[in-house]
Amino acid sequence: QVQLVESGGGLVQAGGSLRLSCAASGRTFSTYAMGWFRQAPGKEREFVAVISGSSGLTYYADSVKGRFTVSRDNAKNTVSLQMNSLKPEDTAVYYCAAARLLGLPVRGYDYWGQGTQVTVSS
Repeated sequence: QVQLVESGGGLVQAGGSLRLSCAASGRTFSTYAMGWFRQAPGKEREFVAVISGSSGLTYYADSVKGRFTVSRDNAKNTVSLQMNSLKPEDTAVYYCAAARLLGLPVRGYDYWGQGTQVTVSS
């Protein structure tokens, strides 16, 4: 069982930055791929970024590539999402999630946080 708690959301102007964090419970954190997803009102939840358990492989959605960076600290059971050059279209609830394997779709993730709101004003 893994419990996930996100933090760091808020209101920021376009062009600004935010750093989201996700704290995980459990002893097996390093065995999980950790993903970030987001869901805007009226839209489906979409993939943002993922990082593998131990090797640090990362993948990003095209819409955030070059602006967002995902990282993790297995010693502290945390995963972070640094978001730079934010745009109004980045406004959404952001979720972290844990999966046994890298590269799974949304439905393949086993554990989810409660989400944190990110609002980017124009």
